[in-house]
Amino acid sequence: MPRSRRQTVQAPCKVNLHLGIYSEKDARGYHRVDSVMVPLALYDAISIEPAPETSVLFGPALDGPARPNATQRAVELLSDALGVEERVAVRIERHIPSGGGLGSSSADAGSVLRALAERWGTDALDQRVIEVARRVGADVAFFLNPVPSFLRGAGDVLERAFPSLGGVPVALVMPKGCASSTREVYEEFDRAPAAPGSPDALCDALAAGDLAGIAGNLYNNLAPAALRLRPSIGEPAAWLARQPGVAASQVTGSGSCSFAICESAGVAERIVRAAKNEHGWWAKAVFTVGLDGQFC
Repeated sequence: MPRSRRQTVQAPCKVNLHLGIYSEKDARGYHRVDSVMVPLALYDAISIEPAPETSVLFGPALDGPARPNATQRAVELLSDALGVEERVAVRIERHIPSGGGLGSSSADAGSVLRALAERWGTDALDQRVIEVARRVGADVAFFLNPVPSFLRGAGDVLERAFPSLGGVPVALVMPKGCASSTREVYEEFDRAPAAPGSPDALCDALAAGDLAGIAGNLYNNLAPAALRLRPSIGEPAAWLARQPGVAASQVTGSGSCSFAICESAGVAERIVRAAKNEHGWWAKAVFTVGLDGQFC
């Protein structure tokens, strides 16, 4: 790719279909994790172009417990790892709420790494790129190739990738002013750690494209810690579970967003309207997605 060219890329959010946290930690202080993630069509819009100095700008300004330097660090580490001298200006138009367990900062950093790898003539799954992603954050590596995936390690070592789910409608619902701090939720988990269940049944369902099997095997053993810290996170989750047309629902990641797998796009849109109008919650109707069309 000519380095004078301006790139644009869409950074999708994610939800965890399975999140199993173990009590043991690695040398970085990250918990051992079994994580099955899928990307959703709620995007941050990113542009990258040559500049005298590397910079990362966000609009609107960052709020909540997001990591404002994750993308900047990703750019600098990848430049060093690949021996590239080009400097770039990165602009991120934010639509993924921070503190929701949707991967906002990781999505930005991983998607920028993926775009820069292409720009600098390197496969996004080159081991050097993967190692940079792992240094930046636990979920960043997923966004180098955001397809339904089972990751181990700290949620940063790919164990298995799955076929696309083919546009499954999902409703996202989150109480306002209730952003979660991942660090605080993990600290709360450590006060009463619970051994996780197995992701095998969910992975088998994903491999088979069995939506009923996927819905029947959602799991998150970090959610109770998030709920103990902020009980209001549980209100949308419980409400979603009672809605007609919802196949399954749960809190994603460390919270505070809950998601519902819906029987149709119409169900997802109805749920979002009700969440906004009746409860004043933040809500979006989205679909599961793959990589197609994310680069320009």
